[in-house]
Amino acid sequence: MPSSPKSPDAPQGSPRRPQKDKLVSLGKAGWLTWLLRALLAMVGLVVAGAVSLVLVIAVALAVAYPNLPDISDLADYRPKLPLRVYSTEGALLGEFGEERRNLTPIADIPKVMIDAVLAAEDTSFYSHGGVDYKGVLRAGLANLNRAKSQGASTITMQVARNVYLSSEKTFTRKIYEILLTFKLEHMLSKDRILEIYMNQIYLGNRAYGFAAASEAYFGKPLQKITVAEAAMLAGLPKAPTANNPINNPRRARGRQLYIVDRMEDAGFITRDEAKQARTEELKIRTGPDTTRVHAEYIAEMVRQLIFSQYGNEAYTRGLNVYTTVNAGDQDAAYRALRKGLMDYERRQIYRGPEEFVTLPASGSELDEAVDDALADRPDNGDVLAAVVLEAGPKKIVAMRPGGDRIEITGEGLRPAQSGLSDKAAPNIRLRRGAVVRVVKTPKDTWEITQIPEVEGAFVALDPRTGAIKALVGGFDFGKNKFNHVTQAWRQPGSSFKPFIYSAALEKGFTPATVINDGPLFFDAGTTGGQPWEPKNYGGTFDGPMSMRKALEKSKNMVSIRILQSIGTKYGQDWITRFGFDADKHPAYLPMALGAGAVTPMQLAAGYSVFANGGHRVNPWLIAKVTDQKGRVLLETTPPPLDQSNQTIDPRNAFVMDSLLQSVARYGTAARAQAALKRPDIYGKTGTTNDSMDAWFAGFQPTLAAISWIGYDTPRNLGDRETGGGLSMPVWISFMEYALKGVPVAEMQPPAGVVNVGGEWFYDEYARNGGIPSLGTEAAAGATDPGAQQAPPAPEERNRILDLFKN
Repeated sequence: MPSSPKSPDAPQGSPRRPQKDKLVSLGKAGWLTWLLRALLAMVGLVVAGAVSLVLVIAVALAVAYPNLPDISDLADYRPKLPLRVYSTEGALLGEFGEERRNLTPIADIPKVMIDAVLAAEDTSFYSHGGVDYKGVLRAGLANLNRAKSQGASTITMQVARNVYLSSEKTFTRKIYEILLTFKLEHMLSKDRILEIYMNQIYLGNRAYGFAAASEAYFGKPLQKITVAEAAMLAGLPKAPTANNPINNPRRARGRQLYIVDRMEDAGFITRDEAKQARTEELKIRTGPDTTRVHAEYIAEMVRQLIFSQYGNEAYTRGLNVYTTVNAGDQDAAYRALRKGLMDYERRQIYRGPEEFVTLPASGSELDEAVDDALADRPDNGDVLAAVVLEAGPKKIVAMRPGGDRIEITGEGLRPAQSGLSDKAAPNIRLRRGAVVRVVKTPKDTWEITQIPEVEGAFVALDPRTGAIKALVGGFDFGKNKFNHVTQAWRQPGSSFKPFIYSAALEKGFTPATVINDGPLFFDAGTTGGQPWEPKNYGGTFDGPMSMRKALEKSKNMVSIRILQSIGTKYGQDWITRFGFDADKHPAYLPMALGAGAVTPMQLAAGYSVFANGGHRVNPWLIAKVTDQKGRVLLETTPPPLDQSNQTIDPRNAFVMDSLLQSVARYGTAARAQAALKRPDIYGKTGTTNDSMDAWFAGFQPTLAAISWIGYDTPRNLGDRETGGGLSMPVWISFMEYALKGVPVAEMQPPAGVVNVGGEWFYDEYARNGGIPSLGTEAAAGATDPGAQQAPPAPEERNRILDLFKN
């Protein structure tokens, strides 16, 4: 059969087109099917992996959740709160604890502060469930890729981390954080979570919580915060050190402006409020709090007492201790003692600059050199540190930290004249680079000075209760933490004589008894050692005089004759009625001149016996202790003045008051009554041998106070320095403030005393009774009835004789 003819255009061996298209079509379908099957397989794997992951996470969560911390204690949130010490009016006197913190309920936190925090940290806080899921995923990816952390912590998450977890950035810690967040959101209200956050968060400068930060940075309570200040504080949680307005003002300012913008965008503040906040000039506290009452010694006394009761919990329980101290009286006492010590220092020889430093010529290098030189020389209250730039006989130019320059001229140079002389020794001479101290005068000029080496103490009690109203234990607590009021055992000198006179009243002496102020000499046989020839201050003798006049003039010979007559053992026993230690006052005649040892606190308690009609009171300081919620843990009620604490007869106290009033009117303390211009002032000066201690002890019936000045290592204060010249001005300055507005309170005579011819007597001695005179006969070779006892131990004898050999 013949074949069909072939088309001349068809290539030889080529397949027909329909068959080729079919094959191509079938290839694409297979390929698509394969891709679809592969995709489904991958989805299946992903789903299976996800399910497996969810199961793994679920198992992990099931295992981890029971191990989460118990957060039930947050329902009664109790952070570490410091021990705070307050005056009786509520003025803060001191604070102890590593963390500054004020626990503030959410209702007491101003809205502007809450708004600033929400704008800065978590705008949707009140609407989310505790976790920002997008943020968590973003932060997790960044962590896996080791990129910079993106953050994502809501306020609830921050509370979970800050209260219970570490700040390490690990996947496990993040899981625990999320779980804790769920738990917090489930158990606590949003307000409670925010309250914990606002009180717990660290904000730099030892401040925890926004209330403490407001005080630390602005010196004001949180309730008085402005929008600008709130925005500044709200910028601290992200970086308490880097955003700190003290450490980095520029960065803190940038963060503040950002938060103001956020507050405006969120509708928390208006456009005008935002504009005002951006332009408000903030006053950041950078130095010490100069407005706080200076009560460092009191605060330390309280700290020791509370620590002995509560141990280390004293610094974390948030205890509030309210003292008996009056803030105004305390401030007056501090200023009075500081002035008294500085006035004394002006009369001393200039000891020279504290050190010398090399200074660049000028410019920023000079400012930095001065700042460096003064970094370890902090100001001491109003006694400021400076570096001399120029020094001449008529002018000194000095620089303070920060580049401030001051000029000292005229009278301001007088205290340091020896340092301006061409003949001054190199360590004394004032020249460029000398580190010196300066002080502002009442005339608003500058004066060169030096930190005193001399020390002082002041204490005031309410003699009716023993409550401490003011106490200053030294010139500066930072310089010397030794509390001279309670720890310094010093010779009281003539301020001790009234207690010997009080003993004499019980032995028949009266204010009218005539006693000879004549020379006395005790040979070696009488003293049991070296001969002793005591002297009066000034070296003169005035002959026979009444006991009243003798106390007014503080006559040593009279006091010795009185103690010699009543017996040293009787005198030693009698003074214990006032709270003095018998073993600190050996039963020998120098006790009549105050040769024993007392603390200023003891002397204050002793004079209180005279002031309150003969009752022994114990000084006390803590009136009340409360916890952080105001619950009273301890409250002190002083015992009433009654027979249980009557230590001397009321008539003895009254007659002694009469004698001490004469001292303040006509005697060595006459300056006190003249200055205060009121009759109800009673007191006695005291100066020990060689002027080593200067005292003034005195009272008004509602306030007894003691002032002391001396060197820690006893040495001569100066031949002309006395208790009347050194310590009495301090006492007067304090009383001028403390007695302002206090009514005059004259002592009323008790039963058993009578006034005859203008003088007070016990009833039984009013008609030619008692001892009319003593020692008016020749006194050479006088003997002491108590001297028949065994002589004192050699070391005690030598101590007494060395102190009173003049």
